[in-house]
Order: sequence, then C-alpha cells, then structure tokens
Amino acid sequence: MSYVATNILILLALLSVAFVLFWGLFNMMRDGSPNLSQTLMRWRVGLQFVAVILIMTVLWVRA
Repeated sequence: MSYVATNILILLALLSVAFVLFWGLFNMMRDGSPNLSQTLMRWRVGLQFVAVILIMTVLWVRA
C-alpha cells in the first residue's frame, strides 16, 4: 500500500474518532439522551482502538 493510501486511511480513522467524540459531547451539552451519549462514547473507544492499531501497523510496515 502506498504512503498516500495509508495516510488517507489514518486521516479517515482520526476524523471518525473526532466526529463521534464531538457528536457525543454535543449530545451531552444539550441534555440529550444519556443512552445515546453512552453509546457514542463506546463507539469512540472502539474507533480509537482501530485508529491506534492502524497507526501502529503502518509505522511497523514502514520501518
């Protein structure tokens, strides 16, 4: 896989984490559903895991 493709994958992973984080924070600040906030924070943790694994894999392959 090329550097550009892996950089795009990493960017997409990081943007998805940021999107879910801000969506969850926005929901909490406007007194939205606590269940939705909890679900979004769980999704954030899962997406962070995927992003970290992806970053570490790319660094390992490029080394």
